[in-house]
Amino acid sequence: MARIFLMLGLALGATLTAPAGAQVHKEWQAPDIGKLADDAFGKSVRHGRALMEQTYKHIGPEVKDVKQRYAGNNLACVSCHVDAGGRQFGNPWVGTFVSFPQYRGREDAISTTEERINGCMERSMNGRKLPLDSAEMKAMVSYLKFLSTGIAVGAQIEGAGTLKLKLLDRAADPVAGKTVYASTCVACHGDRGQGLRRGKPGDADGYQFPPLWGPDSYNTGAGMARITLAAGFIKGNMPSGVTHATATLTDEQAFDVAAYVNSQPRPVKSKLEADFPARKNKPVDAAFAPYTPGFSAEQHKYGPWQPIQQARAKGATPPQ
Repeated sequence: MARIFLMLGLALGATLTAPAGAQVHKEWQAPDIGKLADDAFGKSVRHGRALMEQTYKHIGPEVKDVKQRYAGNNLACVSCHVDAGGRQFGNPWVGTFVSFPQYRGREDAISTTEERINGCMERSMNGRKLPLDSAEMKAMVSYLKFLSTGIAVGAQIEGAGTLKLKLLDRAADPVAGKTVYASTCVACHGDRGQGLRRGKPGDADGYQFPPLWGPDSYNTGAGMARITLAAGFIKGNMPSGVTHATATLTDEQAFDVAAYVNSQPRPVKSKLEADFPARKNKPVDAAFAPYTPGFSAEQHKYGPWQPIQQARAKGATPPQ
């Protein structure tokens, strides 16, 4: 299972819902960066792509300039924004620029593109915010803008985000997921989820295949820490070389291996209880307090989620 996980609250590739009559892009591909002019904007776009493809090299925890250590792990943004944000159902960035500013339930507020990037920096990258006026932030935004070339505000991008799988009628099973991991994922990500480095620790050269748990992976506040989101990404993109059209794992296998990965230790995001201040927005699989009354932390994490959904439909919400 190469190149798994990263940014997603879902990440910047959240599904875009179009209003009635809006343009729908069913067949699309990312614009060709090679055709971009070598002017100031073109240079900023290329810098942004480099930052997202080799995040660890430019702003990771091993770069020489301590002040530039914004990411807290050695992942890259493209670890789960597949093909540099250009793959359908691979958390694409195509179209995301024109979807912001947008309302986000996690904050119960209108968020900008910059704020969304920084959310990823603090969660999936387990680091700290980039200054809004920094060259790195401007470059990342430039790259996202470039990827939305020709896409109108309000347009719907088919294949945005990840596959949305039907919820299981049972709890996702980490024990069964361990078997799936051993047969499908271990060759790339290692028997301890440690991934495969390109060089030695300290050389700021990142991973060929990223770690899925442990101190150098995403933290508990990342979108990929939610099993329903992780399962959709896995089904549509893993193992390496698979796409949503050539998926080899069943839905059950995707849920179970996501449960196994997310049952392993990883960095803990502090103050998660402040997420989703409008408690009605809190996803049923968000495995941190406060919980929907009558349901355990374990059921929120692994499911089955339908009973929680049914209770929510009747008005039950996590307490303030």
